[in-house]
Amino acid sequence: MRCPDDAGAESGWETISREIHFADPHVSVATEEVRSPACERLHRWTVVRRKRAVIIAPLTANGDLVMIRQERVPIRAAIWEVPAGQIDESDGPDATESAAVALRELREETGYQLAAGGELLPLGEFFSSPGFTDERGLFFVARPVELSAEGLAHQEAESILDCRAFKPAEVKAMIMHNEIRDSNTLGICAKLIARGLLAFPAFS
Repeated sequence: MRCPDDAGAESGWETISREIHFADPHVSVATEEVRSPACERLHRWTVVRRKRAVIIAPLTANGDLVMIRQERVPIRAAIWEVPAGQIDESDGPDATESAAVALRELREETGYQLAAGGELLPLGEFFSSPGFTDERGLFFVARPVELSAEGLAHQEAESILDCRAFKPAEVKAMIMHNEIRDSNTLGICAKLIARGLLAFPAFS
């Protein structure tokens, strides 16, 4: 994948050198020397660069959250999570293209689509682990969603084992019992709660 320059960085950051150790269409690993606004001393850092991604919270007309159970090779486990997918460079950087990717990932991974009169709302962005990677996720909520007549269209390599809609109380219990443990899903649930789009029952 292509390594970015400093064009998108906050003012005052300067990349002095970059040595790329590995790169493919999805990820690159490099050692970079960087000068920050707060420190004249050079920072020497190993940086993993990833494409941007969309993370989608599909909400049904009843307010249930649709999630998928997917095998994840790096952690050797299958976990419940919201649908997500990388944004290819060919998809373009603007909000319209990102929204199109979000709707495509929603249908491919869950078999759901926006219902008539539904809306796809951007909820901001987050960094998955900024201590070592620039990976940036764009949050969207799709509401209300309904099952698509076309059904699932995900690739076999994605290894999606199940898909179902969970009531807010179930989602809360899954978070409490560590059944939801990926940053995408935890982060978007926090966004939904902060925006009043997902209401967890009070502690008993």
